[in-house]
Amino acid sequence: MSQKVAVVILNWNGKSFLESFLPSVLTHSPQAAVYVADNQSDDNSVLFLKEQFPTVKVIINPGNEGFAKGYNLALKHIEAEYYVLLNSDVEVTKGWLEPMLALMDKAPDVAACQPKILDYRKRNTFEYAGASGGFIDRFGYPFCRGRVFNELEEDHGQHNTSIETFWATGACMMVRAEAFWKAGAFDDDYFAHMEEIDVCWRMKNLGHKIFVEPSSVIYHVGGGTLNKLSPRKTFLNFRNNLITFTKNASSRFLLPKILFRMVLDGVAAVKFLLEGNGSHFLAVIQAHGSYYVHLPSTLKKRKAMKAMPGFAHTASCIYPKNIVYLHFIRHLKTYAALMKELKQQ
Repeated sequence: MSQKVAVVILNWNGKSFLESFLPSVLTHSPQAAVYVADNQSDDNSVLFLKEQFPTVKVIINPGNEGFAKGYNLALKHIEAEYYVLLNSDVEVTKGWLEPMLALMDKAPDVAACQPKILDYRKRNTFEYAGASGGFIDRFGYPFCRGRVFNELEEDHGQHNTSIETFWATGACMMVRAEAFWKAGAFDDDYFAHMEEIDVCWRMKNLGHKIFVEPSSVIYHVGGGTLNKLSPRKTFLNFRNNLITFTKNASSRFLLPKILFRMVLDGVAAVKFLLEGNGSHFLAVIQAHGSYYVHLPSTLKKRKAMKAMPGFAHTASCIYPKNIVYLHFIRHLKTYAALMKELKQQ
């Protein structure tokens, strides 16, 4: 039977996170059905859930399918108007669902939204994975209102307005089920990282909007599956970012932009090497190799999306400058500084 809201937590060996954070989800989500989709954990997560949280509905995936395919498989078993995709390492707060639900109900053209995301350990600081809404620049580099590259702002209420954004974070995303499936769901080939930017971009190209609703607040630990020091995470971020840009960006100057991106990736790789991070240098090289391997299927997916009814490349909420230059050369470190740069041109 279909329901209004389903909170769905994807789990892989996250028993400790479930033990710490699932109680807050159950306490503060009375209007939602709560699911845990398990990617074949071997830490007794499923047994723990059945014994300690019998009201939680458990879906067991056939293997460790990663974030993208793991969610796609699980969500096929859930009938709901809205999915709330929630990381296992998130503490939610009282009334966290209501503002997002009110926004989505009021605006049927909004396909997804996210709350304001603060750091679980530094609770007055924005958290890396989403902060107060996600954007990209003209070359596909993601940043957030509250986070530019690794610069995290303290939260003083400066980003408390609900605004249209480019992407909503996979750490906590309320998504309209109909729009999610219409856009093709997550791309199974991603495994993890950037899949939320990709699906949001596809939904926007089909005429939908993405929002942030900062009156909803959560606290995110971050790095629960792959921390920022992992070469695997470097590989996935660089590869999937290139794939996402190639799949979804406007055809105008697409090839020059991709070539420029590859040059900048090369600079990043050399920087890793000079800093003594040889494994991350190799991860960037491997990411480019994997990008080339996937290029035929990427172009096929791009063609299929362009053939969908209502498709049109969007420029909405794409920052028209290069944030790599502005951040690392001009030393603009905040979202407000980037916006001020636009007003001065």
